[in-house]
Amino acid sequence: MKFSDIKFVTIYDGKGAVIPFGDYELSIVSHEFSYGGKDGLYEIAVYKADSNDQVELPGITEEGDTVKGFLTEAGVMNIIKKMMTITKKEMA
Repeated sequence: MKFSDIKFVTIYDGKGAVIPFGDYELSIVSHEFSYGGKDGLYEIAVYKADSNDQVELPGITEEGDTVKGFLTEAGVMNIIKKMMTITKKEMA
């Protein structure tokens, strides 16, 4: 799996994608309002599937925070690999 396989849609002046991982969903965005978006970097957030609630997920986000920003494409791919390991689910 490569970064180019992620199916982004237009959001604001940038792009975003949601990838399901079993009980969780990984949101990936890059736009003028996201952390690092103005520099072409990415922000991720983890949601509990079917609830729209952002959650902390150890190994992905920091304690007390549900968002991680200023990620490169390689950083996003590392997060995806961690999500696959944590959830035991392949990227759909």
